[in-house]
Amino acid sequence: MESAGEAPGSVGAATAGSLIALCLLMLGRVPIAWIISGPFAFRPAVNRSTAAIHVAATFGQIVLFWGFVLAVLPLAIAFFAQRWEVDLPLASFAGPLGAAVLVPASALGLWSAVVMSTRGDGTPLPSAMPNRLVIAGPYRWIRNPMAVAGIVQGAAIGLILQSWLVIAYAVVGSQVWNYAVRPLEESDLKERFGEEFQQYRDTVRCWIPKVSRPQRT
Repeated sequence: MESAGEAPGSVGAATAGSLIALCLLMLGRVPIAWIISGPFAFRPAVNRSTAAIHVAATFGQIVLFWGFVLAVLPLAIAFFAQRWEVDLPLASFAGPLGAAVLVPASALGLWSAVVMSTRGDGTPLPSAMPNRLVIAGPYRWIRNPMAVAGIVQGAAIGLILQSWLVIAYAVVGSQVWNYAVRPLEESDLKERFGEEFQQYRDTVRCWIPKVSRPQRT
C-alpha cells in the first residue's frame, strides 16, 4: 500500500551537505547555524499551492542545485586540483564507469523528487517542505533516496572528471550531511508527524534499502 507525504532526504538537504563539505574543506569550519536558519531553514510549503506548482518548483530546484553541486563545484575542484598538482590520475575505465553510474543515480533522484512533490503537497527544498509524510515510491525501501542519489551522482562525476578530490568531496558531503544535517531534519519531521514518522524511521533504513522477504506459506 502506498501512502503520501514527506520523508527525510531531499535536494535541499543534500545540497546543504555539499555546501557544508565545501565550507569544511575551504574554511576549516562548518557554519551549520547559518545554513539551517537561512536558505535551508525547515518550513512546510504553502499547502494551497497545486501539485503542478510543486512539481514545477521541484524541477526548478533540481536544475539549480544539480547545476551548482554536480557541475560548478566539481569542475572548480577538479580545475584547482590540476592547477595545484594535487590530483591523481584514475584508471582509464573510470570515466565510462562514472557515466554508467550517473544515469541510474540521476533517475533515482528524479523519481524521488516527483514522488515527493506530487504526493507530499510540497517540494524537496527545506524551506518549502511537504505537508504529508511520504512513504511511497522509493521511500518505501529507503528513507533518503534523494540524498543517496546525490552522493552517488557526486562520486560518478568525480570518476568522469578523473578526480579523486571530487570523489572525496562527495564522500565528505555525505558524512557531514548524515551527522550534522540529517538529525536536525529528522527532529523536525518527528515534531511535525509524531508517531507516524517514528514508526516509519523504525521500519525503513536510512541508507541501505529495505528488501521485503517473501512470506512463507
